[in-house]
Amino acid sequence: QVQLVQSGGGLVQSGGSLRLSCAASGFSVDNFDIGWFRQGAGKDRERIACISHQGGGSSYLSSVNGRFTISRDTAKNTVYLQMNNLKTEDTAVYYCGASAFCGGYVQEVIHWGQGTQVTVSS
Repeated sequence: QVQLVQSGGGLVQSGGSLRLSCAASGFSVDNFDIGWFRQGAGKDRERIACISHQGGGSSYLSSVNGRFTISRDTAKNTVYLQMNNLKTEDTAVYYCGASAFCGGYVQEVIHWGQGTQVTVSS
């Protein structure tokens, strides 16, 4: 069965850190670009980080660049998102998604994780 299973998330104070995990089954993270997305209340889902399966290069939304780090563990078939110096505006539901390439539209994501809530309090 092809799926992405997320873990991590929760409630953290402003300035704190969290790590999200996205474990793939039924396919290899080496064959897809894996992105992290978030959707705040009343907002569209946006890609905030992505790691390419070709060369492992990563890209970030400017608002998280320097605070968030995406990484991939091929042996565990898992992609992570380390989030540091969290801000209240980072509060959202976070999703991981697999797509053909990082530069595609959100609608082109092939497989989605189930989503996890991240709440940052002031």
